[in-house]
Amino acid sequence: MPRSVNAVASRARRKRILKAAKGYYGKRKNVYTVAKNVMEKGLTYSYVGRKVKKRDYRALWIARINAAVREEGMKYSEFIHKLSEKNINLNRKVLADLAMNEPETFRSLVQSVK
Repeated sequence: MPRSVNAVASRARRKRILKAAKGYYGKRKNVYTVAKNVMEKGLTYSYVGRKVKKRDYRALWIARINAAVREEGMKYSEFIHKLSEKNINLNRKVLADLAMNEPETFRSLVQSVK
């Protein structure tokens, strides 16, 4: 009995990888074994990147809050501590948005916790 290889599935698998590797440089775009390795690595980077993005945004928010709070003569850590003491539950994303887009509101918030 002849060996069954299911060429349809294997071709589809190769085609899917090569389609995803479109636009890559050199052999990375058209040699299956190279494209497969590069795609695997790229997917790993994209997974890690989704985690790093969260860290980067939090750092950005903290930097923005710190800059706005220092204009009012306070430090970031003191400000966050006093917010928690007064039971003001605003996350860093909202605080950074206030500091950037509504400085008057943010200034009044800082004055209320001083």
